[in-house]
Amino acid sequence: MRISSNQLYDAGVRGMERNQSQLLKLQEQISSGRRILSPADDPVAAARVLSVTQSREIAAQYARNQGAAVDRLGLVDSQLGAVSDLLQSVRGRVIQAGNTILSDSDRQAVASEIDARFSELLGIANSQNGEGDYLFAGHQGATTPFVLRAATSPAGAPSVGYFGDDGERLMQVGAAQQMSSSVAGSDLFMNIRQGNGSFLAAAGGGDGSSVNQGSGVIDSGSVLDAQKWQRASNSDFWQGSTNQALEIRFSSVSGVSQYQLFDVSTPPPPDAPLPAKSVSELLPFTAGQAIPLLSGAPAADFGAQVVITGLPADGDRFSITPSGNKSVFQTMQELIGLLRAPLASSQARTEFTGQLAGHLTHLDQALSNVSRVQASVGARLQALDGLSNRSTAVDILHQQSLSALQDLDYAQALSDFTRQQLSLEAAQKSFVTISGLSLFSYL
Repeated sequence: MRISSNQLYDAGVRGMERNQSQLLKLQEQISSGRRILSPADDPVAAARVLSVTQSREIAAQYARNQGAAVDRLGLVDSQLGAVSDLLQSVRGRVIQAGNTILSDSDRQAVASEIDARFSELLGIANSQNGEGDYLFAGHQGATTPFVLRAATSPAGAPSVGYFGDDGERLMQVGAAQQMSSSVAGSDLFMNIRQGNGSFLAAAGGGDGSSVNQGSGVIDSGSVLDAQKWQRASNSDFWQGSTNQALEIRFSSVSGVSQYQLFDVSTPPPPDAPLPAKSVSELLPFTAGQAIPLLSGAPAADFGAQVVITGLPADGDRFSITPSGNKSVFQTMQELIGLLRAPLASSQARTEFTGQLAGHLTHLDQALSNVSRVQASVGARLQALDGLSNRSTAVDILHQQSLSALQDLDYAQALSDFTRQQLSLEAAQKSFVTISGLSLFSYL
């Protein structure tokens, strides 16, 4: 076989280039710290690296969402704390205003302070986050949720309207988990149950047509058995299907105060209202003693009771109506109006005491509602904290997987680099020797 000088040169150059290419690849691996520089280096490992990287990026996005949710809920929690402190302050002033030693001007001063608190509460309800979204507007983040509307009549008072919705903004914080990062203002400020949450006890007739003349004051009442209350409220006990309510009516015979329970429910329009129907016997009254909401004909046990203190006059009434919803803004506005009205008679003072107690009960309901929402936000923050810890653990596992797949073994790489370098030097020296061979040197 004949080997020409060109073949010797080409083979030597190809060998050196191959060694140089392998040396360059090792150098790139060492400088980058990566074993896989292209999919061709290890196709199976490269595919697994791509899959793990994608999973890690998705998990990182969930972690960022969790952080954003924590920031938003933290701001909401801060505002809830401000609302709770404000209502506690108002509650303390209301209790102070109930002192009989205060004059009309003293109560008006308290009313002015509560008016300032009302404006402060309205500002908190319309607070925004760093992105300019209203915290308590539901899905309507760009809409001012609470607006003070003008009075509809000359004798009326302005009212606060809610222009958000009942929704909560959700964030994807996990592969199969969403987390609410907001609180609907309707749930926090507007839909607060009246009275004790089951029924509202108030002085006077349920239709508001009568004013008591005695000194009787009714408390907020209590439900002793929730199941009995529900069964009796939803039974066929009522003579009418609308405005279902009870009245406690007082009478006096020979100086002995007695009371009787009446059903004052009415049929739906356009049927004419029905007269009140007595559902219990005349019973003797003792001030401060519990009055059970128990009827005899027809038989119905509501599992509830009320306590009336003072001495009701003949003809006085006290209504028991199912609880509705009332906003905390309306409660504060009614408190302001109540405290600004002068008390010119003993009957006015008795009515004032009863109404003030009712507003105080509603403030307690508002505070309980804020506490409930705070507990919900706190539970979400706790859940996000757990998710964040798990996300950190998952990210560590992803890093370990990626390191095992693509990180370089430096000891092995440096050994290979040294060996390849020796191979290149040997190839270069042999090329010099072979390329120097010539027959002319022997002639």
